[in-house]
Amino acid sequence: MSEPTAAPDLMDLAQQPRGDGLSAEKPRSLWRDSWDDLKRRKLFWFSLALLILFLLMAAFPQLFTQKNPDYAELAKSLEGPSAEAWFGYDLQGRDVYARTIYGARTSIVVGVLATLATVVLGGVAGIIAAYYSRWVDSIISRVGEIFLGVPYVLGAIIILGTIAPVQSNPSRAMIMTVVIITLALLGWPILMRIARSAIIQAKHQDYVVAARALGAGPMRIIVKHLLPNSLAPILVYATITIGSYIGAEATLSLLGIGLRSPVISWGIAIADHAQYIRSGAHALLFPAGFLSLCVLTFVMLGEAVRDALDPKLR
Repeated sequence: MSEPTAAPDLMDLAQQPRGDGLSAEKPRSLWRDSWDDLKRRKLFWFSLALLILFLLMAAFPQLFTQKNPDYAELAKSLEGPSAEAWFGYDLQGRDVYARTIYGARTSIVVGVLATLATVVLGGVAGIIAAYYSRWVDSIISRVGEIFLGVPYVLGAIIILGTIAPVQSNPSRAMIMTVVIITLALLGWPILMRIARSAIIQAKHQDYVVAARALGAGPMRIIVKHLLPNSLAPILVYATITIGSYIGAEATLSLLGIGLRSPVISWGIAIADHAQYIRSGAHALLFPAGFLSLCVLTFVMLGEAVRDALDPKLR
């Protein structure tokens, strides 16, 4: 008589591969698919490498130059590039290379902080307008249209001329704060519309309706369900906006209503030497070149992120 066969261990059965082809995998998500798509894009890695370079310049300028950007020798005014000074000297005899490196910090900080302020202001306004609709949406939308109707340069002249007139001598922190606030006030309506459109599309989805039926409050629905599923267009716009604000800061400085000395920025360097294009083109072209490349970096990064987040473009 044969011995009874021992019952198979349940743990051993659970660890054996299933034969039906339905192996357990982590569920796919928009962010995971987008990251997998980004990793295959050369444009993303190229723009990311440039971004890291600019961030290192802004955070650790001493890694790129040991010279004092404020040290001036009038005897070397507008001297061209040489082995001693790779980018030459500016009108006051200061090293253009050192000032270009140190100028990255101010320009990038203004661009990033202005974008964060725009995202907070425009994002909150767009979420409130889309979620509560009716008269709340009408009021916020009309206010946004008023700001959109103001020409950018004219609006900047009014705000900056009122808070920090040209005749005044504001501190470095004061003038940077005013410029950041000005850029955010003039830029929030566009992001408000983007956030509003994304929230309106998301709030009619089944999972939101189910959460509301189960008694979830407005704050939980917005934070838990609406916001995570509406971040993609906001993220894309914010990435491109950083570059736009860096260029806008340079424009305002060129017009004489933005940042001012002793602040060091690419925009100020361009403004100080715009009229010396014949006798000292190097003092203008090098800061302008770095500014253009930085703006292009954020635009390329934003384009890569947009293509990765949009399933239609894959």
